[in-house]
Amino acid sequence: MSVKILSLVLIPFLGTVAGSAGVFFMKGAMSRNIQRSLTGFAAGVMVAASVWSLIIPAMDQSSHMGKLAFVPALVGVWGGFMALLALDSFVPHLHIGSDCPEGAPCGLGKNSMMVMAVALHNLPEGMAVGAVAAGWMAGNENVSAAAALAIAVGIAIQNIPEGAIISMPLKSNGLKNSKAFGYGVLSGIIEPAGAIITILLANFVLPVLPYLLSFSAGAMLYVVVEELIPEMSEGEHSNIGTIFFAIGFTLMMVLDVALG
Repeated sequence: MSVKILSLVLIPFLGTVAGSAGVFFMKGAMSRNIQRSLTGFAAGVMVAASVWSLIIPAMDQSSHMGKLAFVPALVGVWGGFMALLALDSFVPHLHIGSDCPEGAPCGLGKNSMMVMAVALHNLPEGMAVGAVAAGWMAGNENVSAAAALAIAVGIAIQNIPEGAIISMPLKSNGLKNSKAFGYGVLSGIIEPAGAIITILLANFVLPVLPYLLSFSAGAMLYVVVEELIPEMSEGEHSNIGTIFFAIGFTLMMVLDVALG
């Protein structure tokens, strides 16, 4: 694997690191409105990336199937949904602001389960970057280097608030800055790992690339609908999250079209 590809898959992880570093500069607890805004922004980026960077290219790559060009995207999206549903059901995790753990019973502490919740978010994002990078490496005419860079940068931007969303509450719960930062960074490690695994899989079975692209989209859409949208809409003044959803969506749309 080339240095360029490794650099590409690390870009989103650097966004998580940058966001987690907010614990060293921000004082006090993160307000509910700020958290809602950041969550809405992340959701908007993920939805736009799913459509423009993953589902549409998957159907373009299947154009030789004629009227059935939607089949790989349909199968992939449902596969991504079901895979995240299974992980959500079995992996122990705890959502921020909740005291009710989800997944299989375990002996993990509250902080560790919060990290697991964010790691579940990050896995499909890493897979998305890996799938697009694999298409670029294969010389696919529907996936350019600029398109791969666009989704990596877009996800990195939305990872900045995600990193802050995990590290700041941990700081508020009494953890030292260094430990809260470490937990935030740890939650993002799964992204480059997921990207590299997806690239290796695509290299061995290149014809499944449209399925991998749409699988990543389905997984991200599951996270958005199951977790991010409810979190950004909870309580009063939910229109703040909605506005930032639109900001994230349009930003990712512009990045994908301008760079792709």
